[in-house]
Amino acid sequence: MSDLGKKTFFRRPKSCPFTGEHAPEIDWKDLKTLGRYISERGKITPSRITAVSNKKQRELATAIKRSRYMALMPYLRIEGEQRPSYDNKYDKRS
Repeated sequence: MSDLGKKTFFRRPKSCPFTGEHAPEIDWKDLKTLGRYISERGKITPSRITAVSNKKQRELATAIKRSRYMALMPYLRIEGEQRPSYDNKYDKRS
């Protein structure tokens, strides 16, 4: 079969945003960072989409679940409501 009509597909190599020298640390109190990895419906976004490594994805899921348990983040998003803001107004570091 001829490959003349097919275009080559270029896939950029993914790198984990939590590994490296200046990478942010995964903390259950850092709502702004954790909020980036939550879908619109409140689900944890899979690592194949976010390019997070397996080890860091497990840490991220644990941090999100811990934050939900401590009532800093909602468990789910009700349709029609505005997306919750994860700006931590009580954070002393900001």
